[in-house]
Amino acid sequence: MEIRFASSPKETKGFNTQELRENFLIEQLMVDDQLKLVYSHYDRVIVGGAKPVGKTIELENPAELRADYFLHRREIGIINVGGAGKVVVDGETYNLGKLDCLYIGKGKQKVAFSSEDAANPAVFYLLSTPAHAEYPVQFVAKTDAENAVLGSLQTSNERTIYRYIHENGAKSCQLVMGLTILNTGSVWNTMPSHTHTRRMEAYFYFDVPNDQRVIHLMGEPTETRHIVMANHEAVVSPPWSIHSGCGTSNYGFIWGMGGENYTYSDMDAVAIGELK
Repeated sequence: MEIRFASSPKETKGFNTQELRENFLIEQLMVDDQLKLVYSHYDRVIVGGAKPVGKTIELENPAELRADYFLHRREIGIINVGGAGKVVVDGETYNLGKLDCLYIGKGKQKVAFSSEDAANPAVFYLLSTPAHAEYPVQFVAKTDAENAVLGSLQTSNERTIYRYIHENGAKSCQLVMGLTILNTGSVWNTMPSHTHTRRMEAYFYFDVPNDQRVIHLMGEPTETRHIVMANHEAVVSPPWSIHSGCGTSNYGFIWGMGGENYTYSDMDAVAIGELK
């Protein structure tokens, strides 16, 4: 498991392109038949990916956790962005189609991922946070998720937001998770932007065509930086940073948060005119 320590706003101002990417971008998250995990010291979240093609992938217990098993003191949210797949939790099987979500609470000991069809494998995005209490396993289909249509074509951000793990959905200790789908002709996400110093956030971009890119904006509102991102890449956003993006085509992204505040709407808005 890769470990990444936190960077302050002061030092981030001086990062060049490569340093920004090394500290905040997670590349090659989805590798055939492998589990990849990145531990961030922003609220101690773990960002992960599992893409089972020819075999079942188990949720391993990295030595760095010093735990009896991965979910000994953690919870995890899983969203499938690929073909049909299965997640087995302590012997119980859950079938996840594309954009279905599974929450697994603290205390579950064995988790495994597999695909129904190797030619169209499941692609599981994982986000884990520390947990202090146990909550049951909860499956949320995309069709059952709380959703809202926001934005407009006039501002290039007509999109549908799906909320899976939140105070009015699947219950958790501190994990909040959902996704956003941009309509054809719309490319901007989370604009006007915001910060929330009470919790970090991670974005995972998917359904980005291979020859297209997303320009992800980060940094303090008056000290913005950008990271060019491709399909199936994730970015960690510090609590002090905005997190917005603009693609060269429409796309989808999974957002997830961990920290002090569990309320989805907890954010400090930044007007477009304030950005620099």
